[in-house]
Amino acid sequence: MELTGLAPGFRFLEVGGGGGSLGAWMGERVGPEGEVTVTDLDPRWAESRPRPPQVRLLRHDIVNDPLPGGDYDVIHARLVLLHLPERIAVLERLVAALRPGGWLLLEEFDCTWIPVLATPDDDSLALFTHVQAALLAQLEKAGADVAWGHRVPAAMTRAGLTDVTATTYAESWAGGGTGIDLHLVNMEQAEAGLRGDGVTEGELRRFYALLKNPEFVINSYPLISTRGRRPESGEGEFR
Repeated sequence: MELTGLAPGFRFLEVGGGGGSLGAWMGERVGPEGEVTVTDLDPRWAESRPRPPQVRLLRHDIVNDPLPGGDYDVIHARLVLLHLPERIAVLERLVAALRPGGWLLLEEFDCTWIPVLATPDDDSLALFTHVQAALLAQLEKAGADVAWGHRVPAAMTRAGLTDVTATTYAESWAGGGTGIDLHLVNMEQAEAGLRGDGVTEGELRRFYALLKNPEFVINSYPLISTRGRRPESGEGEFR
């Protein structure tokens, strides 16, 4: 985020602000003369977080509602467009809301690369592979693009942004740790669909037990942070 040249007075939009921590951080960076707008379908998770007066929260649907303004210096979304069937249209709307020279920063998972680093036995490896594949199938049925993280740079370039660069972050997650709980939560939310696709109750119980076993270690989903800049006037044709 700091590589976008953050400065006092910047106008910042965060789409899908979740708990509001980044919005509060941005409020400190842009100062009283700046403006931070944090949107979410359900902003109540961020309502209890202390925030400076230049940070406002809005209940907002990025697919169906008009954007709350324009000429933003920076627009940010983390793990939002991955889930939206309308992701390209949303990306183009966000690009259009930037001021000339403004930056769009999208942070998305690439869910297709998640190697198992250590496992107590071969059966556990087969179980994780089977259940994880079923989860990704459920996401795709709901309109997600599980490979969206590594497609973002090309999509940004096609949308007319320049200076497009990406950074990838990943770490190991051991059973019983905090990070691997993401898989636990995802599976619990998708249980009905997983059973409908043939994942048995016994497989789910074994899968949950595996996620608590410290001998089981996986790579996190790679988080790919991609930023691109809207050209200044005179830098060439903007599509």
